[in-house]
Amino acid sequence: MDNLLYNINNDNIIKEFQRVIKKKVKLNSIKVTNKLHNLKQTKPLQVKQGLWFICPCCENTLPRAQLERNLYICMCCNYYFPLPSIKRINQIVEPNTWNPINNNLISTDPLGFCDIKLYNSRLEENKVKNNLQEAVETGIGLINDITFACAVMDFRFMGGSMGSAVGEKITRLIEQATMYKLPIVIFCASGGARMQEGILSLMQMAKIASVLAKHKNAGLLYISVLTSPTTGGVTASFGMLGDIIIAEPKAVVAFAGKRVIEQTIKQKLPPDFQIAELLWKKGFVDLIVPRIELKYKLYQLLKLHCQIAL
Repeated sequence: MDNLLYNINNDNIIKEFQRVIKKKVKLNSIKVTNKLHNLKQTKPLQVKQGLWFICPCCENTLPRAQLERNLYICMCCNYYFPLPSIKRINQIVEPNTWNPINNNLISTDPLGFCDIKLYNSRLEENKVKNNLQEAVETGIGLINDITFACAVMDFRFMGGSMGSAVGEKITRLIEQATMYKLPIVIFCASGGARMQEGILSLMQMAKIASVLAKHKNAGLLYISVLTSPTTGGVTASFGMLGDIIIAEPKAVVAFAGKRVIEQTIKQKLPPDFQIAELLWKKGFVDLIVPRIELKYKLYQLLKLHCQIAL
């Protein structure tokens, strides 16, 4: 009898304990829901577009004007923002000496490609959004007193992807540089060949490599500057064909993506894999030059080449 009463009391205690716990959980749940509701009702911080940048590395909010003066390098952690092509040209080329060429070359849609939207629609959107005709700007200008040919890729335009127009613009620039005996500097920033143009975009790799060989046989200098990111077909072609290969600090330089390689070889890759500093240690890159020193370093190399050529 005593055991029976003991078991009944225990059951009552357990039930009462469960009831209290459920009540507390329910109350806490209501409080959390109310807090979330209040958060949703709070007006988010309104930041005027274009006046501020948020650093993806340290997450600090940076004034646009100050960031531009610092060449798009974070003042807090030295993170390198991608530099728009016009800003790069203004940084490297002397004022009022830039002569753009082949600006009329633009991409078409030879394959009638369509994924979730038409390729032609993507092109028009990128032209309007970025005020660019293509993913590369080509021209001839001065760096101090030296005339040189230059191509600057812009990652904002469809990830800097290399389509037929990009390949043709770079090819014509190299041919013109060979004709006028000019050194070439190409700033690479690309996700690789443009998939919307299929095999036609892949053909640009061989085309550019062949005209670079003629430029080299003429005894002329080609400097490749790898900025973040430089990947895919650009890395596999003219990105790595420079007589001198320069990279910006911490630039991502790769062919296939890190995750793809890990899934293929079933191994975890080191954190600095595909980073410029590791490539320099392994001999893939000749120099790592901070953005603020890049113009002077390019001038030194071009000047040295001119003196040797004479």
